[in-house]
Amino acid sequence: MNVSQRLFEKVKDIWEECNHHPFIQELAKGTLPIEKFRFYMIQDHLYLMQYAKLFALGLVKSKKEEDIRSFASLISSTIDTENAVHRDYLKRLGITREMIDSAKMGLLNESYTNYMLSIGFKDGLAEIAAAVLSCSWSYKFIGDYVKSVPSSGENQYFAHWIDEYTSEEYNKSNDDIINFINKAAENYSEEQLKYLDEIMINCSRYELMFWDMAYKMEY
Repeated sequence: MNVSQRLFEKVKDIWEECNHHPFIQELAKGTLPIEKFRFYMIQDHLYLMQYAKLFALGLVKSKKEEDIRSFASLISSTIDTENAVHRDYLKRLGITREMIDSAKMGLLNESYTNYMLSIGFKDGLAEIAAAVLSCSWSYKFIGDYVKSVPSSGENQYFAHWIDEYTSEEYNKSNDDIINFINKAAENYSEEQLKYLDEIMINCSRYELMFWDMAYKMEY
């Protein structure tokens, strides 16, 4: 069992909980209230800007050119590709740049991103990869589930969101992180692997709580 398979086994039950959360269930069926989706999109946009900073810390800590290129590509993917979905929905939802700039980050969102950034500042590349993988991989996991829901094919409003997280480009980006952590932690001791487990589990728990925060529209 390689490192990524080990990590997946630690968190797959949490991700299954995400799939059965009311936010995801209603998004898949097309019944999610727009005001909940609007709240989520603003909070997720704020999250992504902090997420990109974590990749930047990985870039700064990288010594090999291939690692520098990997993290630079992930920054670009987050800001340009994934964020393109947000820009489209933010426009459709009537959310302006001024509204984004003045938006308050939810307490859970702030706690989650601060936790990830603390890992970025104090730990190494494999730990940074573990911190981002819970978000990246769980979204693929959720996207694949939502796409499999029969009614999701008739779900026109959320189709762009579903297509993004099941796209070939997104899958490749996620696979790049998986391959990276497998290489970076290849010679890790059991103690170091347990720390990666802890990071992955904590971030996955934050992901589940993020869906709850968005559904309840809690600050």
